[in-house]
Amino acid sequence: MFSLNRIVSGVAVALALTAGQAASAAPVKNIVLVHGFFADGSGWQGVSKILTRDGYHVAVVQEPETSLADDVKATQSAVNAFDGQSLLVGHSYGGMVITQAGNDDKVAGLVYIAAFEPEVGETLRDLTDKMPAATKGIKATPDGHLAFDQTLFSADFAAGVPEADAKFMAISQVLPTLQTANTAVTQAAWKTKPSWAIVSKDDRTVNPDLERFMAQRAGSKVTEIHGSHVAFIAHPAEVAKVIEQAARASGNAE
Repeated sequence: MFSLNRIVSGVAVALALTAGQAASAAPVKNIVLVHGFFADGSGWQGVSKILTRDGYHVAVVQEPETSLADDVKATQSAVNAFDGQSLLVGHSYGGMVITQAGNDDKVAGLVYIAAFEPEVGETLRDLTDKMPAATKGIKATPDGHLAFDQTLFSADFAAGVPEADAKFMAISQVLPTLQTANTAVTQAAWKTKPSWAIVSKDDRTVNPDLERFMAQRAGSKVTEIHGSHVAFIAHPAEVAKVIEQAARASGNAE
């Protein structure tokens, strides 16, 4: 006969395993949104409203774009402000940031929106040189920054956004330092974390074929949409849908 102690012990182990499985199945509820070059966090407003409505906790990172290290630090601060794990979402250069910042134990997964998914040792410039974009509007400034030609901004960066909004984005653009484009990542979180990617088929700022190449290399689950570089602004519902799918799947990841 089994002793009472052995029966109680067996029940305790079974309950512990059940609790552990339930915890691992809980969806990720914290979403950290990271913008890219020439933009700021306000572009995430449409996506943020949908995620918040659907019960997610959202943080929008305002990176200074002064260096990759500074932008990673700002993102890590947002992750650390939440209890529990977070899903990192990066647009464009924001993909460089989340690839580095995503190595944090509190990060459950990564979503790349028309974004760079670098390998260890790669810079943003390395990737753009590999497969150049259609636009010729990005130029270096005399004081060591990058700027997007305002006359090309609407067509090449913000197509699909109302013209008045695109013009305001052009005149309020954030000018990243050249240093940010020439700094390599030292860790690639997609090697150990699940990842998703949205490819913008009509992107003129990042070559869509480069987006496909990087996503395939990283093993990201890919969704392609008809949209410009800022598809997350023009098509927030489609982008939010992918983010929520990733949040649910990241919570179920082993």
